[in-house]
Amino acid sequence: MSEREELPSDGLTVMLTLRLLMHGKEVGSIIRKKGETVKKMREESGARINISEGSSPERIVTITGPTEGIFRAFSMIAHKFEEDITASMSNSSVSSKPPVTLRLVFPGSQCGSLIGKGGSKIKEIRESTGAQVQVARDMLPDSTERAVTISGTTQAITQCVRFICSVIPREPPFAVKRQYTGLPPAHINYGTGSVRIRLTLWPAPSLINHTHFFSA
Repeated sequence: MSEREELPSDGLTVMLTLRLLMHGKEVGSIIRKKGETVKKMREESGARINISEGSSPERIVTITGPTEGIFRAFSMIAHKFEEDITASMSNSSVSSKPPVTLRLVFPGSQCGSLIGKGGSKIKEIRESTGAQVQVARDMLPDSTERAVTISGTTQAITQCVRFICSVIPREPPFAVKRQYTGLPPAHINYGTGSVRIRLTLWPAPSLINHTHFFSA
């Protein structure tokens, strides 16, 4: 993966499924040229990348595979969006480059592990990766899940997702009664000056009893 940071290998073989919620322009960015871009991402990462169909302004992109394949696919997508931000600034008078911003969706029962006692875990994630991380207090509309917003450089947020993945299996979720599927068109707000991605990170069934995701 030239011109991209090399993600360190931890010798992981467990499977993960990440679900990203994107708007049409973002989906178009990773499809491009009759699907050639997403096809290349699949081949180079070794992960399965599926994009939901439908007329909704939000689409679900599901990425499934071994951990290293997942991280590589995610890194490639994040780099693509960063390139889009750079391109959008070519004729702009704005001098500072906005960060890539992600919104991950977790079962509410898992957010305690992510925050840690007294906020210790989320503080560790921020300091270790350099990314900004915020956990929403309220559940997402019509769901039992909460949003976790991450922003920063592509490398920072990629490493942040890697760190978060190491926390998830240690706190298996309770049964999710209502999974978040996106807001109706009238409620969608993508913000300004940055690329926002809504991402659902969900461990595959094989991870439910996995208690040592990353070994020291």
